[in-house]
Amino acid sequence: MATETITESVYAQLRQVFDPEIPVNIVDLGLIYDVKVDGATCNVTMTLTSQACPEAKTIPDVVKRRCNTVAGITNTEVTIVWEPQWSPQRISEEGRKLLGIDEEQEY
Repeated sequence: MATETITESVYAQLRQVFDPEIPVNIVDLGLIYDVKVDGATCNVTMTLTSQACPEAKTIPDVVKRRCNTVAGITNTEVTIVWEPQWSPQRISEEGRKLLGIDEEQEY
């Protein structure tokens, strides 16, 4: 499987992961900053909506399990970063639609 196809498959799996408090997947919520596939290892750089997120341990574990279901991936490393800080501006257009947020709404 080509790296690009594996990366697309990883993103498809990440779209199945949700913050339990927000009905939008973590990709459309803007929590995923980067995905790199190096051989059989997937490296995900992500953030959470806040440093006090009650799911801070659960979400990265779910990300690892989901990524490891992709053919060709045997190991996933998740790095949580706080810079740049997450903000509602990072939510995708699709996520905004799901949340009923107007594009021009200020935060």
